[in-house]
Amino acid sequence: MLFSRPLALVPALLLAAACSQKAPPPETPAAPEPPPAAAAPAAPVEPNVFKFTIGTMPAFALRDGGLTVPNDAKTLAVNKTPEDVSKLLTEAGLPTETLSLSIQPLLVQAGDRVLLFDTGAGMNMGPGAGKFAASLQEAAVAPDSVTDIFISHAHGDHVGGLLGDDGAPRFPNATIHMSTAEWTSLKGTQQMAALVTAITPKVKPFKAGADLIPGLVQAVDIKGHTAGHSGYLIGSGADTLLYVGDSVHHSIISVQEPDWTIAFDGDAATAQKSRKELLEKNAASGQRIYAVHFPYPGLGKFEKQGEKIVWVPEG
Repeated sequence: MLFSRPLALVPALLLAAACSQKAPPPETPAAPEPPPAAAAPAAPVEPNVFKFTIGTMPAFALRDGGLTVPNDAKTLAVNKTPEDVSKLLTEAGLPTETLSLSIQPLLVQAGDRVLLFDTGAGMNMGPGAGKFAASLQEAAVAPDSVTDIFISHAHGDHVGGLLGDDGAPRFPNATIHMSTAEWTSLKGTQQMAALVTAITPKVKPFKAGADLIPGLVQAVDIKGHTAGHSGYLIGSGADTLLYVGDSVHHSIISVQEPDWTIAFDGDAATAQKSRKELLEKNAASGQRIYAVHFPYPGLGKFEKQGEKIVWVPEG
């Protein structure tokens, strides 16, 4: 009994000791993880088919691709300096190191006829072009539905799509319209011999300026680029579109400085004269224009602004 009181004090002493110790600090909550970074927006996909109308006729700009050349006075403005070209491009807000040209054949649905104006480059211009067949498919136009093809001239970026990958005509039911002078020139070009052989049964030559489908397609003689270069006036009355072929190549250089020589022109002096006449006439009339090498889709007008004529794209 002598030890009963001290033993009774032990629990109390232990409790007092425990209470005298400092309580541990509360745990700091972990910082929340940052939300995952938002994915960068996908780059917009450029359309390969641009649909519009000529009067009541559905029409389609069919992207084939394009080509880029250096600003070295060897292709566009060969009678000027790169500095001259750079100044003009800078004023237009364009890059000055390279010059870009688009390629877009035109397709028009006219009742029971399907009209195609030029056929793109095929494999003639490397990986920058060659999209024409895919664009045609995207427009839901079967090659065997095309009834008429109108060739502006026989350079590779305009006739390359006439044949399929198998070397046979891509458009088996189409008549190929080409000026007599251009067809004669093409037949004399050795590197185009396979093309000539394949399309000969389909070609229907015409005289310069011929009315090819009355009220629908009239050839327009635009001299200088090749032996028989043709534009085409499509439609009738006030609802027409002028397909200008290669009378102009660059939407700034060719339009604002038509005297700057283009290496692609076979007869530069005649081509420059034709170009100026075309620009003046159609700027005055307000004629709607389709330019196969201007920025896609190549639809717009020439317009007089001060002392110069400029290209005004539609839309």
